[in-house]
Amino acid sequence: MIETGQTYRHCDPRESIRIRIESYRPGDNRAFVVDAVTGKRPRWVLTNALHDSDTTKTGARRRTGYALERL
Repeated sequence: MIETGQTYRHCDPRESIRIRIESYRPGDNRAFVVDAVTGKRPRWVLTNALHDSDTTKTGARRRTGYALERL
């Protein structure tokens, strides 16, 4: 479940992008995000690019989208 304040990291290991959810209404197909470190680069991201895990159902590593960072 997507919630405001959650942090996601890019699934591509070559990318070091981390984003933070700033605004999201349940049922919307987009979430408003900013850079997790600086709070800059505000933008909209499609919610189907936000994943609970960095692996797929079959266990393969994801290469696209963002995976939820667990604390």
